[in-house]
Amino acid sequence: MTEYEPNNPGETPTPRPESGEPSGPISESRTGAGGEAGAGAGGVPTPPPAFGPPFPSAPGFPAPPPGSPGSPEFSPSWPAPGAAPEQARASRLRRVLASTRAAWSVAAALLCAVVALSIALALSPTSTASTSPVAGRFRAGGGGFGAGGAAGGAAGGAAAGGAAAGTTGGGSNARSGPAEGGSSGTVTSTTSSGFTLTTSAGQKVTVNEGSSTTYQNGTSSTTASAITTGEPVLVLGTTNGTTITATLVTIQSAGSETAAASTAAGVVPFQQGSPSTAKQVGQIPTNYTEGSGTIVSGTTADKAAEAALAAYPGGVVDRVVQLSSGEYEVHYIGVNWPHHIFVTTSFTVAGAD
Repeated sequence: MTEYEPNNPGETPTPRPESGEPSGPISESRTGAGGEAGAGAGGVPTPPPAFGPPFPSAPGFPAPPPGSPGSPEFSPSWPAPGAAPEQARASRLRRVLASTRAAWSVAAALLCAVVALSIALALSPTSTASTSPVAGRFRAGGGGFGAGGAAGGAAGGAAAGGAAAGTTGGGSNARSGPAEGGSSGTVTSTTSSGFTLTTSAGQKVTVNEGSSTTYQNGTSSTTASAITTGEPVLVLGTTNGTTITATLVTIQSAGSETAAASTAAGVVPFQQGSPSTAKQVGQIPTNYTEGSGTIVSGTTADKAAEAALAAYPGGVVDRVVQLSSGEYEVHYIGVNWPHHIFVTTSFTVAGAD
């Protein structure tokens, strides 16, 4: 039995409407007199909603024309066609410009910092320390006084000196600590605690006296009062750069500490900016390697330093090193030549470089 059976056998059943079709006649409120969707009472069309019909494909709800309100192509909040790429390009351009400005700002700040640091270093007192005679020079040719010249001249100092042949400054031939040495020259001023002298090569030296300092005039003993301005003296003691804590001060004969004496010995005074002299005189110990040996002190160091200062007046001995052969290398500062004076085991000068 079907869902619908006519009560009258002669009655023809009315067919059921297919799914999706209205079950009754379409009212004018939906189609209007002309059959157009959206017509209201009196034939006045009713605007479709902005979001379009709920089912554009349903019968009785034709899709709105493209570009009209309610169509998928139209939305008041969406950019017009072609506007999105332009806005994206504009946004990228703004980001690039902002990044460029930031980069220039950082570069300018770094440049200002570098300039300020350079000025500060140029004005710093330590920036000129390496230009003093004591700050060391590199010897032209193999070896020389490099930054590693401490405590008998480290091997690294010798390598640095060879690399910087013919230059001055830029390295230190100072050792790691004070050592036995000395100098000679003419007393230029005195104080209650010591005096200053100037060597025959023009190097100024500060001499500190103490209760253990002894004084001689030639070979005779004397007192501190004998040390007066203009006296030529030999000073032995503990050397720290161009400052000597004296253990022995000896008044020498007149004329022994003149510039002529240095010139005659071939000593080259220190001059700022002048390259160090590269030459060898006399005999250099066999298999000598700069930086080798052991620093000595006491009477041995005093005898080797005195022999070197007598042969090459004008410099400052800042250490004495005994080599493996038993001979001595006397390290000289405050002049451009010599840098090393070699003394035999009998304390006579054999050569220099």
